[in-house]
Amino acid sequence: MALGVEPTPRSTTDTFTDGAVRADRRSRVDEGETAAAGQRVHSTAWYGRVKALITVGDAVAIGVTLVAAYFIRFGDTNPRVWSSADSATVGYEQVGLLIGLVWMISLAANRSRQSTILAQGLVEYHRAASATLLTFGNAAIVAYLLQVTLSRQYFLVALPLGIVLVVANRWVMRQYLRHARSEGRFQDRALVVGRLEDVHRVQRELRRTSAAGIAPEFAYYVDSADDVAQAARSTLVARANAEDVDLVIIAGELPGGADAVRRLSWDLERTRADLVLASRLTDIAGPRIHLRPIPGIPLVHVSLPRFTGWSYVVKRAMDVVLSAVALLVLSPVFLVVAAAIKLDDGGPVFFRQTRTGTNGEPFHMLKFRSMRTDAEQVKAELMTANEGAGPLFKMKADPRVTRVGRVLRAYSLDELPQFVNTLRGSMSVVGPRPPLPNEVAQYDNAAHRRLLIKPGITGLWQVSGRSNLSWEDSLRLDLSYVENWSPVGDLAIVARTAIAVVRREGAY
Repeated sequence: MALGVEPTPRSTTDTFTDGAVRADRRSRVDEGETAAAGQRVHSTAWYGRVKALITVGDAVAIGVTLVAAYFIRFGDTNPRVWSSADSATVGYEQVGLLIGLVWMISLAANRSRQSTILAQGLVEYHRAASATLLTFGNAAIVAYLLQVTLSRQYFLVALPLGIVLVVANRWVMRQYLRHARSEGRFQDRALVVGRLEDVHRVQRELRRTSAAGIAPEFAYYVDSADDVAQAARSTLVARANAEDVDLVIIAGELPGGADAVRRLSWDLERTRADLVLASRLTDIAGPRIHLRPIPGIPLVHVSLPRFTGWSYVVKRAMDVVLSAVALLVLSPVFLVVAAAIKLDDGGPVFFRQTRTGTNGEPFHMLKFRSMRTDAEQVKAELMTANEGAGPLFKMKADPRVTRVGRVLRAYSLDELPQFVNTLRGSMSVVGPRPPLPNEVAQYDNAAHRRLLIKPGITGLWQVSGRSNLSWEDSLRLDLSYVENWSPVGDLAIVARTAIAVVRREGAY
């Protein structure tokens, strides 16, 4: 069994031996480096700072919401909500203060600022929006029970504006956190325990997603039940204390089973570290995992992905509405792009290509032409310069791309005609990348799961690097989407797509 730190570039190494345990201690930064990006910040310190910022942001958002709703509804007037016989009155100023106080309490009670959800997934946004809905719902119920008349227009302005502002506050903090974590700050220091292959899997996935805020700096390899016996656990706990570890992550199943995990949790009570269990289930999002606490047998219930039913009906309805609106609103852009392509080289405006859709059904995908008219013939000559991996063909400086095509690709304007495919039903607004038939011919069994759902104009691959992604990363993201898609998740991807297009991330 060995305890160690995965090396960082140009780091120094000190090695010591303690019985059967060998530990390699590698510093996170070079000796003498004092840059803020490399300095260690305790999780309690950074979380307290971030939580305070979010709380202040929530207070500002709530204040702006209630003041704006008041002036939009009442202007310069000063309406009263309630008056007594002795001239005591209650106005919307007092009502607003009460709603604001309950709103802040609701955001805290709904754990919308919990450290484990910051900068990750949609749970953070969902909890903030739910707390807002709960606040206004309770206000309406109390007003009805007390027979107090409150303006409906006041509520109709405050509720949607409030949701937008409290969610926007968390979006701003998410960007700040993600940037800090990409520089190695605001992260929890983790010690990963388990068999060699399980430890490496967890470390690899955590490093791949720096936004999670977990730095897997230490590894504790376990080969047998003796490696999690009393003496070995004491050594592990000592190292967790010595390295000031925030999390001890158990990767996979420990030798010794549940009893070994339970005893390790008891030993870790003497440290500041939390215990985390890393499941062997991969590419399964949190909403599909539910704990069923049966006494003595804590079962983890995993909902299987569904490709029919009401959620799929909602997805199709969203596709029709979004594609119809996009085609209507962007029609002037279509005319300008079509004219530019025609004036550039006189060739056809549209490019039609056979792609593989749901369950392997072929369809003709539409794009604005961004390459020369002989692009497919020239491709064979460029295969030696292919920069892609797997079935993908990619070149950053592809000589087949026209002058207008470079601009279209930079801002994804060449993809706009695919809204026609979406309206017809062969594609979706959000989904896996539409593959070529020759790519599908090289798929293994896992890759074929991409075909269980309609390909999309955008998807996780589009908002996670686009053309910069390797074949393996593109496949992983597509499979993750297929396993965990939801209408709400689709809307989030659409919003992230707009940001990625503006930033021109991975576009070539």
